[in-house]
Amino acid sequence: MPCLPQSHLNVFKRPGRLAAIGQEGPVMVSMLLTPCGRARQAVAGGRGACGGTTPTRILDWEHPRVRSIVRSIGMATQEREGPAAKVAALRHAHRWISAEVRPVYSVQEARPISQVLRLGRGSCSQRMAVLEAVARAWGVPSRVRGLVVDGTFWYPRFPRLRRLVPNQVVLAWPEFRIEGLSKAGHAAAPWLPVSELFGGAGEPRGRIGGGFTNAGPETLFEALSRTSVDWDGATACPASDGSCDLSAYLLTDLGRFDSRDELFAQHGQTLCGLARLLAEPVLGRRAAGL
Repeated sequence: MPCLPQSHLNVFKRPGRLAAIGQEGPVMVSMLLTPCGRARQAVAGGRGACGGTTPTRILDWEHPRVRSIVRSIGMATQEREGPAAKVAALRHAHRWISAEVRPVYSVQEARPISQVLRLGRGSCSQRMAVLEAVARAWGVPSRVRGLVVDGTFWYPRFPRLRRLVPNQVVLAWPEFRIEGLSKAGHAAAPWLPVSELFGGAGEPRGRIGGGFTNAGPETLFEALSRTSVDWDGATACPASDGSCDLSAYLLTDLGRFDSRDELFAQHGQTLCGLARLLAEPVLGRRAAGL
């Protein structure tokens, strides 16, 4: 019997969770894939996270390959002065990453971004890490919010492999410190969550095509540019489509961390080491949406 952290037990406490899955089997199998001994719970009261621009093992933006990519993305220093210009630069970087880093289902969430760029492919988590590293290289501090998301959110992508989908996924959700950012449109200013990079807090976007459903070729990373992605239930979604509100899938808010390195060191990656070793050769090359 695998050890069951408290956060795993929380799955069984949620009303209707087993009914939604259909049977206990998939839950038990997915538990075997997740790291044991990890109590993925938010600390009462939490602690402040100042973030920073310092390179980390994952965000190794001082690597020559990363520096070369940052230069190729462009946006001279003078073009990034002022909050509006910094946001525009981050949007430009997001579009570059969307076009140049192929989306796949890689499970190595702690992979340095220099390796992600060498491979030319990465998961949503890895591509968000690339965006963070570019921001830090430009002098824009970043931090992450640790979210534990229900694995059923990914079921539409793996309809025949649901037993192998982990029951919970650790998501490092980036935030960027933009000095001078208006609190009128951004409640967390000066911090700008990546979900608000293309629109303000509570602003319903993406009426064409609806919200993000995690089905089809579009990934969460791409969806940020066209629709609201709300983990807190604070967005006024269009009446005809509430899929921009993803708060029902949020199991635990772990709080803020100075870097994704710190988040993964404290709470582990989504999969245990052996599962990552076995899954990466296959999923690390499989195009997202297929």
